[in-house]
Order: sequence, then C-alpha cells, then structure tokens
Amino acid sequence: MKIQEQGESAKQLKEKIIEAIQNKRGRRIVTLDISKIENSISDYFVICHGTSTTHVDAIADSVIGKIGKELNEKPVHKEGKENLTWVLLDYENVVVHIFQEEYRKFYNLEDLWADAHIETYQEENL
Repeated sequence: MKIQEQGESAKQLKEKIIEAIQNKRGRRIVTLDISKIENSISDYFVICHGTSTTHVDAIADSVIGKIGKELNEKPVHKEGKENLTWVLLDYENVVVHIFQEEYRKFYNLEDLWADAHIETYQEENL
C-alpha cells in the first residue's frame, strides 16, 4: 500500500471512530495527529472520556462494533476492559484512549503529546 493510501486509510478510520464515540455521547473528543512526530507509534490518537465504567464500556463497544462492521477491522490490541478506567484500542495507525474523567486528567495525554496537532470535536446536545 502506498504511503498516501495508508494516510487516507488512517483518516477514514479516525473519522469512523469519532462517529462511534459520538453515537455513545463520549465527552471532550480530541484527536492528536502524531504522524509527523519522530518515532511516533501511530498516525493518530483519539481521546475521550465517559462518565462511568458503564459509559466507558459502551463507548469502547461502539467503536469495536462500528469499525468491525463498516471497515472489517478489529483492534490488534486492547487493554482496560477489566476495570474500565482507561480502555485502549490499538488499530495500529489509530490508537483510541477512552478514560473515566479523573484518569484522563491524571494522565493528561494531550499535554504529554503537546507537539501533536490537536483537533477538538464539538459535543452535541449533552
């Protein structure tokens, strides 16, 4: 696959992930474009939080279900489904981080990756 096609594929995956998070009313959705950062582990991070363990689980299930159904892809790695304070879904070019709010504040990935281009998505009707 050509590099440009990989980039377009990652963008499409990122957009579908955001839709899945919005479908479950994930909070403060941001994307970090880390593709131009030397030694970055993927092209994008998608970060959001839920209001409870149930909400975090529902967001994660929404992402896994939508990406599986529409793009026929499964995460190559997932972590955190046991305690639901921070769920990580790794789709290689896009890594999804779904936190409970207090854990998101504590780990503060947005500041940790401050060199990334950050895009914030508007919350609708919360």
